[in-house]
Amino acid sequence: MASGAMQQCCVSGVLHSGTPTGEVATIAENVKAYIAQTPDKTSKHAIILLTDVYGYTFRNSQLLADHFALNGYVTVIPDLFKGNEVPFPRPDGWSLQEYIATTMPRTDTVDPIIEKTVAWLRNEKGISKIGGAGYCFGGKYVVRWLKGPGVGLDAGYVAHPSFTEADELWGMKGPLSIAAAETDDVFPREKRHETEDILAKHNVPYQLFLYSDVEHGFAVRGELQAAKAKFAKEQAFKQALSWFEEFLKKEDA
Repeated sequence: MASGAMQQCCVSGVLHSGTPTGEVATIAENVKAYIAQTPDKTSKHAIILLTDVYGYTFRNSQLLADHFALNGYVTVIPDLFKGNEVPFPRPDGWSLQEYIATTMPRTDTVDPIIEKTVAWLRNEKGISKIGGAGYCFGGKYVVRWLKGPGVGLDAGYVAHPSFTEADELWGMKGPLSIAAAETDDVFPREKRHETEDILAKHNVPYQLFLYSDVEHGFAVRGELQAAKAKFAKEQAFKQALSWFEEFLKKEDA
């Protein structure tokens, strides 16, 4: 395993303020999605944002999509959960372990949604390069879909990933950037080092940034009233932008 199973930290965090400016639409054979368009609506570069278990309607994720769009990427958040995302806030008595065991979607239902989203962007929207940004649950699927030009994602960024298997890392055919938290029961030091060992032997470009004084979830659900958490969240977003600038826009120039 390159990152472990979800823990309580995967559903902790705060709701951010702001009003999303994108729209919810149905794309690609009944796939619901949040879509954030670039200001000029002419970009040939896109990002598929694969969320944590709060899903495509979660305000924090929609605001992230809006920010990617403002930086020149059509950004799509597909509904990976088909109504089975975790509610925010969680109701009394809600159990993470029960959710994982009985409700959380698996690869056999998530992979086809991503495949349809990729095809919709390439074939119907004329997108030339697609990046994947994955947070917690979604990080696994960024890694799985780094299948190379014209097949899956062209470049990937993940923040505090969960459930990622070593063979999924070995199977990547595109560059990967990782944002990791100093305190993370799902992606702790030993899992980071295992990931580093695999990537060092692999033949794809990679980077791993470690952010101090933050916990799992910081890149999407961090407490922005706390200076260190706010700084780490903003830097992790800049990390993603720099990576996509290098491996989507420059390589497509």
